[in-house]
Amino acid sequence: MEQLLQYMWQHRLWRSEDMVTNDGRPVRVLDPGLLNTDAGPDFFNAKVEIDGHLWVGNVEIHVRASDWRRHGHDQDRAYDNVILHVVSKDDAPVMRSNGEVIPQVVLECSPHFGERYDRLVNARVELPCAAHIAQVPSLTITEWVEALAFERLHSKVERLRGLLEMYNGSWEDVCYVTLARCLGFGINNEALERLARRTPLRLLHKHSDSLLQVEALLFGQAGLLSDPRTRGDAYVSQLVHEYAFLRNKFSLEPMEGEAWRMFRIRPQNFPYRRIAMLAQCVHGGFNLMRRLLEARDEKEMRALFAIELTGYWAEHYSFGESTTHGSRALSDRSIDIVLINVVAPLLYARGELAGDYSMTDRAVALLESLRPERNNVVALFQAAGLRCDDALTSQALIQLKRAYCEPRKCIYCKIGHRLLSEAAKA
Repeated sequence: MEQLLQYMWQHRLWRSEDMVTNDGRPVRVLDPGLLNTDAGPDFFNAKVEIDGHLWVGNVEIHVRASDWRRHGHDQDRAYDNVILHVVSKDDAPVMRSNGEVIPQVVLECSPHFGERYDRLVNARVELPCAAHIAQVPSLTITEWVEALAFERLHSKVERLRGLLEMYNGSWEDVCYVTLARCLGFGINNEALERLARRTPLRLLHKHSDSLLQVEALLFGQAGLLSDPRTRGDAYVSQLVHEYAFLRNKFSLEPMEGEAWRMFRIRPQNFPYRRIAMLAQCVHGGFNLMRRLLEARDEKEMRALFAIELTGYWAEHYSFGESTTHGSRALSDRSIDIVLINVVAPLLYARGELAGDYSMTDRAVALLESLRPERNNVVALFQAAGLRCDDALTSQALIQLKRAYCEPRKCIYCKIGHRLLSEAAKA
């Protein structure tokens, strides 16, 4: 509730005739101040006219006036420059540490505002604003979608920045871990990232001239070589033998085989083939980041992931199980996902950290050229009337769903803000 009061104050969502202090003096807000997200009063440097006198200082907001004393503000000199206390319920006077009484107002929202806020935040449906999105001006939607797309890109840049620090500035290591995670395609993301971290490039490069040894390291570290059903399979026996030697040589510790999810996954999407693809990317030396930077266009980038699996994995989707889907590691749609979640973020991060804005523009252009993702999130917003014509927009909708809709941060969403602002003025 306090968060809602802060939102109302910040965006002036009240009726001017309701703005009077608890002792009857009229209040005119010239500037609500700057929202403070750290310790201290809620708004800094507000300008408020009380009964014709101008006050400049801070504003504190509470649900109940008695919260002032409950939080110890009456003894805290950091709150002595509060010029106005804004509350939902006036149940106590408030004072500075020297005993001076602070002016206080009760901020009341219109019934329409309260009802709409309740429907948005507390509704037990996935998208409570679905029936009202069509009322929001298209310009507001366009600007918000663009902002969300860059918000998502920047969140990925922060993740990549952390990996870059972890790997001492090695972009190839960052690319390797990021690709491995993406190859989980949602179901096995965490497991594949754990595998990549547990089997670093520096180890794989020692044996990158042998595809068998690279596969032995990855499948062994994945904990997938102990299935008793694979006994008698000559290829698996070779992997087990190679991994036993390498595990002892490098003091390796494998993952638990239970980390991998197979339930309700089509056989061609089993993690075995994803690990086999990762092994082929490492075979001969992993230099994918360099090759991405050298690629001249989307066609050349796409070709880097049009990998044909060889040997055992050209004919199997798991140990001992044959496939009729051919040797291609990824479908065109899956390559789209890799371009969206690996290539574009890496290019954007590299460009941003290097100050090369032609590279960041290239990353954005790539997302604009790709087809939108097909998933439940995109379908949900499309059903509500939002268009999604490219991957930049689908990424924005995913950000909207995860960062705003799921945690019910409707007051921070421009769509929610528009609907709430209209209700406040009704």
